[in-house]
Amino acid sequence: MFGVTSSAGAFSTRADRVRQRGPAVGLVAAVVLTAGCSVVGGGSDEGSDGSRSVVLVTHDSFTYDEEVVAAFERESGIDLDIRQSGDAGELTNTLVLSKDNPIGDVAFGVDSTFAGRALDEGVFEDYRSPHAEQGADDYRVADSDALTAVDVGDVCLNIDREWFAESDVPAPTGLDDLLDPAYQDLLVVQDPATSSPGLAFLLATIAHAGEDGWRDYWAGLRDNGVRVTGGWTEAYTQDFSGSSGNGPRPIVVSYASSPAAEIGEDGTPRTEALLGTCYQQVEYAGVLAGTDNPEDARAVVDFLLSEPFQAQLAEYMYVYPVRADVELPEAWREAAPLPEDSVTLPADEVESNRDEWVSEWRDLVLG
Repeated sequence: MFGVTSSAGAFSTRADRVRQRGPAVGLVAAVVLTAGCSVVGGGSDEGSDGSRSVVLVTHDSFTYDEEVVAAFERESGIDLDIRQSGDAGELTNTLVLSKDNPIGDVAFGVDSTFAGRALDEGVFEDYRSPHAEQGADDYRVADSDALTAVDVGDVCLNIDREWFAESDVPAPTGLDDLLDPAYQDLLVVQDPATSSPGLAFLLATIAHAGEDGWRDYWAGLRDNGVRVTGGWTEAYTQDFSGSSGNGPRPIVVSYASSPAAEIGEDGTPRTEALLGTCYQQVEYAGVLAGTDNPEDARAVVDFLLSEPFQAQLAEYMYVYPVRADVELPEAWREAAPLPEDSVTLPADEVESNRDEWVSEWRDLVLG
């Protein structure tokens, strides 16, 4: 049977079934949470019954339908040993630092803000799944076969529809609206140094305003009373007025999928994602270079792109599947459609500038 090993990421949490994975750096100690076949240490192994064990290293927010995983294990003869290691940034750091002695066979959860580093460091070996042509190829990084897209989770501004319906302030429609004095003290965002959606929103503003304009844009947000929190949970559940926390601010940085978690008894979501403000965030899987079991590791990548696994992503991880033939839940089609015009920046550009951009942002906004 599959087992799960988890580590306590400093900024990762799961609340109201909507994800937050902060890109905190550093390594965290692994703690075994469940019994089963999990053992500390890397590499695949063969069980006494002839079954093969594949170690899948992932982030703390990885959740799944256990029946889907169990069916894969029965059909493939592979015991999937799932080990969770912090958030997206911590996961990437761990994989880079252990690349000469890989801690697993396959990894899932390196996202588009850290994909460039993983590629530059040679963490993954090339593998193109036969399922990739069904949607994953649309999200390839730098024409490389080392990373395979598994899901999409666009970061967007979310608004409290009821607040704007009852106020004299019109709902914003784009990023530039937030500079208007009418929106003073209405926005809450996350620190890009400690929050994955916070980093994605910073990248969205850089893509929108350009290298020459993003600093002025953020100076405008600062002067207009933007509130900064350490992570998604605090921003969404405490400061945002449209969530269960009933906070004072009706605009928050969250996900395009978040309104699907806010549907009332009348079938109408109380929140709305502004689809013209989204930054595309993709999560990738790959076969770890140096694995002793590349064939079975590739089978796991194939499984992550299979219809059964892709079909449960929305319910269990609140992300969008990459497979074009997998339909979203009915409620999502109305409340949380996949954005069509999200912005993104090239992985190599993000990798080259991310640390400097975050440092400049902190000096500018936090002082």
